[in-house]
Amino acid sequence: MRDKIIGIGILAVIVAAALLYQFAFKGPQAVTLKGYVGGEKMAFLEDEEVRKILKKRYGIHLDYAKAGSIEMVKGEIKEDVDYLWPSSQVALELFKLTRPGNMVKSEIIFNSPIVLYSWEMVTEALTKLGIVKKIDESYYIVDFPKMVGLILDNKKWSDIGLPELYGRVQIISTDPSKSNSGNMYSGLLANIIYGDVVSEQTLDRVLPKVKDVFLKLGYMEHSSSDLFEQYLRTGIGAKPVIAGYENQIIEFSLAYKNLWPRVKDKMRILYPVPTVWSSHPLIIIKPRAKPLIQALQDKDVQRIAWEKHGFRTGLIGVQNDPKVLKVVGIPESITKVIPMPSPAVMDRIIESIQSH
Repeated sequence: MRDKIIGIGILAVIVAAALLYQFAFKGPQAVTLKGYVGGEKMAFLEDEEVRKILKKRYGIHLDYAKAGSIEMVKGEIKEDVDYLWPSSQVALELFKLTRPGNMVKSEIIFNSPIVLYSWEMVTEALTKLGIVKKIDESYYIVDFPKMVGLILDNKKWSDIGLPELYGRVQIISTDPSKSNSGNMYSGLLANIIYGDVVSEQTLDRVLPKVKDVFLKLGYMEHSSSDLFEQYLRTGIGAKPVIAGYENQIIEFSLAYKNLWPRVKDKMRILYPVPTVWSSHPLIIIKPRAKPLIQALQDKDVQRIAWEKHGFRTGLIGVQNDPKVLKVVGIPESITKVIPMPSPAVMDRIIESIQSH
């Protein structure tokens, strides 16, 4: 009997030691959280370093699907969804307006400015017109109203010294009713045409012109990542200028290290003056997903987000150093920024574009 008790005691010690080892060295048991995220964050979430930190330090495994930011906050939310991670403050405010009481908490995790992507030849032509100016190693659209004027006046690429390109001058974007980059670009466009932040009282003055710009684009991609991929695949002939996020070129340079040296001198990243910030707010729908905020704000996660995926930090007081990146022309800070129009104004812009 005594030997049996000793045996049970030893077994208990072994089990306790195993549990202690699992907790101390393997981290807490992972919980799976389901949600929808903007396509531009897919590579970040698939990063093995990020996955390991989330699992070992916070016991979190993420199950996610790609969705357009506007689409995810205005569409149906399934019962098993724990979080949404769109790509703009506007999407967050639209969620609050359309689904009051459905949000447990929200927090901005990353920031990324809206930029234009183009090519060396197009940039040179725009520079000659005084639309683009190179300052240090960065390219800025210093006369954005003039660029928009070319579009509204139906100018052809041949009219500005680019007979090699077919068709009218355009800035190609994603669908504003589906994707955040297109939505942000439409708000920035409205501001540029008006000359200040558009309000509900002043929107009617510019809305026909905003609609006209998007009507000329025809079919628009639903995802920022899909549009950027098409920009790279089809090149200058099909996509002379597109609207996207700053982080996309940084991520591309690191993900395709063999291809990057062959294309880096041809691609151009153009910073609108002013631009708008695309914040990436995490929307917590189920209380059990609240720890995800702390996990994504982990300093190592934020470092990886910048150094490998090009997302500027969402943490106050933390700077992002461009010197650690392989991309020339990324400024240390974005200083010339205009606020986005209110969610009510953006809702009207989306509805107007959708109706055509």
